[in-house]
Amino acid sequence: MELNILLIAIGTKNKAKTAAVEEIAKKYFENIDVEYISVPSGVSDQPFSDAETRQGAINRAVNTREATNADLSFGLEGGVYELDGEIYCCNWGAVAIKDGPVISSSGASFVLPEEIAEQIHAGKELGPVMDIFTETKDIRQRSGAIGIFTDGLVDRKEMFEHIVTLLIGQVRYQMKQ
Repeated sequence: MELNILLIAIGTKNKAKTAAVEEIAKKYFENIDVEYISVPSGVSDQPFSDAETRQGAINRAVNTREATNADLSFGLEGGVYELDGEIYCCNWGAVAIKDGPVISSSGASFVLPEEIAEQIHAGKELGPVMDIFTETKDIRQRSGAIGIFTDGLVDRKEMFEHIVTLLIGQVRYQMKQ
């Protein structure tokens, strides 16, 4: 008997993002094979709006689908936006279904402290700013800014797991139609 294997591709090699997709996909699908590739987001290194961050996630999902022809191709993107004079961190995800639509969802948003926001306004990217702030390397691969500024209650992987769960839920709903 031949088992159907669902090929899932992720348009990044960032550990927080890949772990989120893999963990949630294994929870809701049997017989999966996961591939990680680096693809361009087509947006700024530091997306500066919900719209630009969402577009980056969509672009990553579509670019991943085109590069792999996977059944489900995921793109995840973190960005920032300004609201009422404060800078918020935002996160978006998208899944491109093989021979189907692209679905997007957003996740948690949280305000960044003024000392971090000032550097973002000055044109710096959040990841390197957080590395300096935390005196570590590649914080975005682990807890991320959300992990630091929620005192470890929510980390970057968990934040992206929520988005991936929303996306997979929408995929499963469409599969039933």
